[in-house]
Amino acid sequence: MNYPTLLERFLTYVKIDTQSSYDSDSFPTTLKQLDLARVLVQELKGLGLQEVELNRWGYVLATLETNQKHPVPTVALLAHMDTSPDVSGAGVNPQIYRDYCGTDLTLPSSLVIQAREHPELKEKTGKTIITSDGTTLLGADDKAGIAAIMDALTFLVQNPDRPRPRVRVVFTPDEEVGKGVDHLSLEDIRADLGYTLDGEKLGEIEDETFCADTVEIKIFGINTHPGAAKNKMVNAVKIVAGLLDQLPHDSLSPETTEKKEGYIHPLSLNGNIQTAHLKIVIRDFEENGLREKEEYLQKLLDATLTRYPKARADFKVTPSYRNMKVVLDRHPLVLQKAEQAVAKAGLTPKRTFIRGGTDGARLCFMGLPTPNLFMGGGAFHSKSEWVALEDMQKASEVVVHLLGLWAKEAVE
Repeated sequence: MNYPTLLERFLTYVKIDTQSSYDSDSFPTTLKQLDLARVLVQELKGLGLQEVELNRWGYVLATLETNQKHPVPTVALLAHMDTSPDVSGAGVNPQIYRDYCGTDLTLPSSLVIQAREHPELKEKTGKTIITSDGTTLLGADDKAGIAAIMDALTFLVQNPDRPRPRVRVVFTPDEEVGKGVDHLSLEDIRADLGYTLDGEKLGEIEDETFCADTVEIKIFGINTHPGAAKNKMVNAVKIVAGLLDQLPHDSLSPETTEKKEGYIHPLSLNGNIQTAHLKIVIRDFEENGLREKEEYLQKLLDATLTRYPKARADFKVTPSYRNMKVVLDRHPLVLQKAEQAVAKAGLTPKRTFIRGGTDGARLCFMGLPTPNLFMGGGAFHSKSEWVALEDMQKASEVVVHLLGLWAKEAVE
């Protein structure tokens, strides 16, 4: 395959600020995500795809019709347009390091990406590495996935004899804040199966995710003038501080867990003496693990409130997504085709889990089996984020092989 536009596309995409927001009640949570959406609509139309639209919720949808005469499945290719709310995505200044030599990378901001802390990066010796200048994230999560999909579509349009099924393209907003498919239906997608390109390591196929819930705790204190506050004031900020201080310092947090260990992660806190609002994300690979952690939090809250009898609290649990393996185990062919496509691209396929979630996790439980494919890169959600151009090229190649395999799969 030839990749004449992949780097150019990727650099264009990352320079568009698409950071989503935890604090917005609108959808998408930030209007600037639509700036990239409009660019993608024009590119898809330029490629000659059909049914190209930017709908009222900010989803980009398009169709590439099959070139087969027999009935074939419809395969959805998905990636998300937003970047993490945790690090700025404004004014991204991409840096290109060709023929990377495997050592530390010192970015223009003087931030050093140390090879010993990023062993996957060190493995990219000889490849072209792309980073930001160290003042923002890069946005490879998930603009590398978008670029790989767009490059694969370009190849298929330019090579019309290459077998392909019917393809539905879906680019989503707000994945990073857990809302990526809030307004997306199976009727919108109109596919039999799907693949997100939102993974990391070369050759990996992610078929297992965390189960995820969000806990919101609101503490209601009593405010009064501090000069006359004795035996009257109940400080909601102190109550929240006391609750958080009871969480383990050496376990049950993202910074103290790995592999398939779950965690309790305080995400945001705002408030004052009268009212404090705490948001906590709960992660575990098993639903029972979620419930155990939520019951543990409730007990901590109850114990904390016994010291403040005049205070009261609300405790609300909102489900986010569940482990997609439960669904994907019932659709083995979806994973087998992915493994075959990775192998056809000259890579070693590896099924693995992700300590996080994807739009595909929720789509699985909506009825669309959707595992996650690699797109290359690492250190996502940070100023140290990087991606290897050659790995993005391989992701694009895998997509082309994958579609070719599904083109041979007749359906009734």
